[in-house]
Amino acid sequence: MKRLLISLSLLLASLSNAGVNLPPRGDAADREEALRAALPDIFAASAEQYRGMLKRLEGTTDQFPRRWEKNALVTVGPKEWTSGFFPGSLWHLYEHTRSPEWKAAALHYTAMLEQVRHYSGNHDIGFMLFCSFGNGLRLANPDGYREVLLDGAAALCQRYVPRLGMIRSWDSYKNPVIIDNMMNLELLMWAAKQGGEKRFADIALSHADQTNARHFRPDNSAYHIVDYNPLTGKIFGYYAGQGASADGPWARGQSWGLYGFTMMYRETRKPEYLARAVKSADFLVRHRNLPADAVPYWDYEAADIPEAPRDASAAAIMASALLELSTFAEAPKATLYRDTAVRQLLTLSSPAYRAPVGANGNFILMHGVGHLPGNSEVDVPLNYADYYYLEGLLRFKRLSAKLPAEN
Repeated sequence: MKRLLISLSLLLASLSNAGVNLPPRGDAADREEALRAALPDIFAASAEQYRGMLKRLEGTTDQFPRRWEKNALVTVGPKEWTSGFFPGSLWHLYEHTRSPEWKAAALHYTAMLEQVRHYSGNHDIGFMLFCSFGNGLRLANPDGYREVLLDGAAALCQRYVPRLGMIRSWDSYKNPVIIDNMMNLELLMWAAKQGGEKRFADIALSHADQTNARHFRPDNSAYHIVDYNPLTGKIFGYYAGQGASADGPWARGQSWGLYGFTMMYRETRKPEYLARAVKSADFLVRHRNLPADAVPYWDYEAADIPEAPRDASAAAIMASALLELSTFAEAPKATLYRDTAVRQLLTLSSPAYRAPVGANGNFILMHGVGHLPGNSEVDVPLNYADYYYLEGLLRFKRLSAKLPAEN
């Protein structure tokens, strides 16, 4: 017991030292105990940050915080792809605290997104609605939430290209499909199970099957953009998008793919989806350029590694996905995935990535990268980094307490 207490003290001390470059020393059990011990303080500080964010938003209408850049809060409207993450984070705070304060705030900002329930301008309505209304329905079951989500699923299906068997992501290029699109299939799977049309699940399965077959390289990394001829299904080209090159592993895209196929296995129990998730996880956790603290560079093959910017959002998404995947995979991989996720969450919870209360424009995490090739959102806080960080912490909390899964 004395050895354990000393070890935990050292681990917790490591979280309070700025500039952490290495994961806390000790074994996996020590790391888990350190994260469990830190959860109350992490959530308390996160709540204080978001109280400050709510004050910043006072007087605004239909605006959601996206990032803090050049000492100013950048907000977006309901039809922007990241609009659902802030309400979702408010629901995460309510899930942890069960405080009426966070329920009221979450209800308010979720209601502002009802206007996009029929939006079909891109594939991102799953991000917009399932992160907000989906969490709200799960946690509080307010009137009307189910109907909004069913309408959103129907709107997403309008982008399905039958001859291609996939959901068109954007209205640019020829017929682009991005790896991010896997994340929006959860809305369709939910809708099919909740009294929606069977075609919702059929479309989600078709999209996942085609993505599995056509969007991954031999090394099991994912392309960001694959552009198709919608009539023949032939591929026009592969594009770098937000990555360093068309042939390179853009970090957040790899996390989207890992998360999406883990989720689709949860929803279907199709073994090929689990196999893909495991292949993605193995590519990431064993990559030669994954830093010791397990927070990826913005691209795993960025030319300027080790000076390349890190991406806290890629780490947060990856950690949340790995925790869920650890409940499906067999040992010893399950143990490796869970410990990697814990190391990521510990690192993100250190002062190297988690901002002091009152700083960082009241976002929780620092050092995100949105679109480096476009010189957009480089080394800034991002609303989706906060969302998946809180989700990952909640998943860890449930796993540690052996509570039922959230879905």
